[in-house]
Amino acid sequence: MKTTVFLTGATGTMGWAGMQEILRFPDKYTLRILARPSQKNKHKLTSYIAAFPEDVLQIIWGDLTRYEDVLKGVSGADIVLHVGGMVSPQADYRPRATRETNITAARNVRDAVLAQPDGKQPKVVYVGSVAQMGDRREPLHWGRTGDPICVSAYDHYGITKAWAERIITDSGIKNWVSLRQSGILYPAILKNYDPIMFHVPIRGVLEWATVEDSGRLLERICRPTVPEDFWKQYYNIGSGEEYRISNYEFECLLLDAIGCPKPEKIFNAHWFTTRNFHGMWYLDSDKLENYLHFRANVPIKEYFSRLAKSDTLPWGIKLASKTHVAKLVPHLVKAAMWFMAMSKEHGTQWWIKHRNDATLGEKCRQRISAYYGSYESYCRIKPWKQTDVSHNSREAVLLNHGYDESKPLESLGIEDIQSVAAYRGGKCLSTKMTPGDLDTQLEWQCAEGHVFKASPRLILLGGHWCPDCFPWPYADTKERVRPWNWDAEAKRNPFFAQLWSPLHEADENNTYGPDVFEGWER
Repeated sequence: MKTTVFLTGATGTMGWAGMQEILRFPDKYTLRILARPSQKNKHKLTSYIAAFPEDVLQIIWGDLTRYEDVLKGVSGADIVLHVGGMVSPQADYRPRATRETNITAARNVRDAVLAQPDGKQPKVVYVGSVAQMGDRREPLHWGRTGDPICVSAYDHYGITKAWAERIITDSGIKNWVSLRQSGILYPAILKNYDPIMFHVPIRGVLEWATVEDSGRLLERICRPTVPEDFWKQYYNIGSGEEYRISNYEFECLLLDAIGCPKPEKIFNAHWFTTRNFHGMWYLDSDKLENYLHFRANVPIKEYFSRLAKSDTLPWGIKLASKTHVAKLVPHLVKAAMWFMAMSKEHGTQWWIKHRNDATLGEKCRQRISAYYGSYESYCRIKPWKQTDVSHNSREAVLLNHGYDESKPLESLGIEDIQSVAAYRGGKCLSTKMTPGDLDTQLEWQCAEGHVFKASPRLILLGGHWCPDCFPWPYADTKERVRPWNWDAEAKRNPFFAQLWSPLHEADENNTYGPDVFEGWER
């Protein structure tokens, strides 16, 4: 019998790769996708509609924010791949739309799955993001699931992905999994000519995932051979050791592949921020590979060479690569990069230029504070010749999760859970739990006195904590506005402090509320 797969986000980067993989097995799957009825999507899908019969490919023209459309996709499905949503850099310009899309979509998926008859509930795969984990500079640049959720200031995509993950994984759905995606390498990444490129510190790290690996992952997770113990877990997606590189190494690989000189020739070091982005190397990404064997293990230099030869490469980059114009006249490329760094609202040099402006000054100073620490810290950035561009340390600092991780999960009892709560500065108000039951919600209290319900699995394995202390920097909703105030959280929460405090010891203020970006949305 064929497996019916409902895929959201099929016209996006990861979803499209997943669709191609699933359609390679028309005898095994009926693929149902939800796509907005835009002219672009209709054009993109026309040839697929003609090529595949309805028992192989079904298209629901609709929207993730409409429950009725999501319900159509979920009903009768065996597995739901929830990949869709708004992503960066669009999310940086449209925080309101990002919030409404990503959080509403997660609620619709949850409600549609829970509305299915007994015995007919599909498995749910939620694709989260490394952005949920925030700034992981050295020496805390290695991480794993269960580490504290710590979204960087102004990262609306990260905020919505963390909320959406909580909505899906602590909902009572019987079989779910959350896959935290890293940065995806794909040919069209070269089209992302946006000032966000300078928001990444020079020695910031990522364990990249190739788009091909990501597509194989989505297909292989649909196979009936996936073992039962795979479900109800959080995983990090990455293409492995070779793809653990710094931002400087990424720029070198990319520029070399397209015939451009090294970063030192076309960028100034102070254009890049020194903090407040996201990215880490995964201590545990091999765990997902061991289950699904989705990696092609292409050497990274070879992969970048393939990117440079892709048919989807922008024509301007193709021309520059063939003529070597960038290496011959690097000052022209540098001028273009300078204009990007000066881009309104998100350009790092735009903040510097307007920091004392009567109208824009406060907003720009807040951005400088978030991404550099202070203007004084920005001024201390060294030129390239004095900049450390060495490969980051291979030694990992393992964060304490607040319980004995050598114990089998099925043996954890209420005493273990109480210890977990205490390490987060709070309490577990529930006095009983069935040993090993990580899914029944318990009652908790944080250090601020907020009482909330959550499963032990969400807290221990997902790294989540009090929803009322989590940032909600949106003044246009009925919910209470909560700024990014991780300083205060670190003072009351030892679990969180072990991540936050070492990276922010010299900071005076790390509170960023909605007034900072009010009116910036396009």
